[in-house]
Amino acid sequence: MVQAHKHSLRLTLQRSIDDSYDIVFGFDIFQEIGDWLKTERLGSKHAIITDSNVGPLHASRLEETLQRADIKTDTFVIPAGEASKRAEVCLDIIGQMSQRKYGRDSVILALGGGVVGDMAGFIAAIFNRGVPFVQIPTTVLAQADASVGGKTGVDLKYGKNLVGAFWQPKRVYIDIDTLKTLPDEEYVNGLAETIKHGVIYDRNFFDFLEEHMWLILQRDSKMAFQIARTNCMIKGSVVEIDPNEKGLRRILNYGHTAGHAIESLSDYKMPHGHCVSIGMMIAGRIARDFGGLSQEELDRQERLLIAAGLPVTIPSHIPDDDIIEITLLDKKAKDGKARYSLPKRIGEMNDYGGAYATYVPEGIVRSALRATR
Repeated sequence: MVQAHKHSLRLTLQRSIDDSYDIVFGFDIFQEIGDWLKTERLGSKHAIITDSNVGPLHASRLEETLQRADIKTDTFVIPAGEASKRAEVCLDIIGQMSQRKYGRDSVILALGGGVVGDMAGFIAAIFNRGVPFVQIPTTVLAQADASVGGKTGVDLKYGKNLVGAFWQPKRVYIDIDTLKTLPDEEYVNGLAETIKHGVIYDRNFFDFLEEHMWLILQRDSKMAFQIARTNCMIKGSVVEIDPNEKGLRRILNYGHTAGHAIESLSDYKMPHGHCVSIGMMIAGRIARDFGGLSQEELDRQERLLIAAGLPVTIPSHIPDDDIIEITLLDKKAKDGKARYSLPKRIGEMNDYGGAYATYVPEGIVRSALRATR
């Protein structure tokens, strides 16, 4: 009830929201998606948002599944790649949806990798002030990280993900069979976030990856299932505690402060996972010199990244000064200074009094950048 005071009114808007959702794993589970949507009745019109790479491979199969369940659907395609992750591309899709009479009873299905998931989720968050969406990730990277946690957004010329919203999906469907269509480079690209999870949260998982990387690279289906499930367990455990990144969730940004800067400075020509891999080596060296990882553990991280086929050095054409400048725009930055999430040891991050991020003297950062050449 609105409370009246002499010179003001107070609106009481306290409320509790349950954003819980299931992450469903399996093989060839598109039919299950249609059955669930028919039962759940999230809306009356369903927009499949995909990209020019994934669409030709999987969109028609998802459309047929929905149509068999008597669900109205259309497919909207964005150009593949990080360069498309812009507000104007999202607004163009929203315009197309409006032309086809999509309204507040819409449901958005994000079919693709991390870029598609971020953009489709952002569209869901802002279209008609918010509509439900479902994540259907089709890459190792998206199944490991981007599809879980509700982070959505687009890039600006100043940096990655500077415009966005927290908007949780209603469900996540991880179909391991979709990984069969990935090019080798894209498969490897997703392993950076997987290795990151071992470093930041689970030493046993890191040990497992060291022992089985050769089998993982052969795309063993049982291994892919186990990795996807463990990745989501780790990320989900962090997100449950800190859904809006006020503290603990910052550990998921290990390697991303410098990594995002490198990705931006490459004009998004370098894959995200490659940049995170390099960023992990930069942050790992900062941690070693700032009271964290031992040299032995840093070496183990580097060997595992190399074994996965990921790069561990900064491209020569990207200057240190530019990397440092871009990091000042990172989401963890405070008072115009970059902050880094740093491991104490493999499997455990420094908490820095609950902030899980800290300022680092520029000299230490520059030393780490020089050593990662």
